Amino acid sequence: MNPIKNEIGTVFIPVKDIKKSKAWYCDLLNLPETDNIVAGHLYVMPMKGTGVVLDSKIYSEESVYKWPAFHFDTNDIEAAYSYMKEKGVVLTTAIENGHWFNFKDPDGNLLMICQ
Repeated sequence: MNPIKNEIGTVFIPVKDIKKSKAWYCDLLNLPETDNIVAGHLYVMPMKGTGVVLDSKIYSEESVYKWPAFHFDTNDIEAAYSYMKEKGVVLTTAIENGHWFNFKDPDGNLLMICQ
């Protein structure tokens, strides 16, 4: 029997300033922002499904995502794109193929939203 599950538990995002990044992501995703920073460099975001952990210890310019390692889901790609524009988020693509677009977080991590 294989002891490794075919599921992803958590994705780590390298961030420069854990407090600023925590505030930015919680605002973007409309998540409650707690004070629970672990070991001075980790913030476990309260997500549904696969977890996301912001980690300032692994941050370097070389570790920043140059391509999306995962995507955030949406049920309305047009509304998500408009929302990101209104928030002043750096959008790096238009809506592609009618179902996804890329953006950057304040540290330059390239991320994706997909319907």
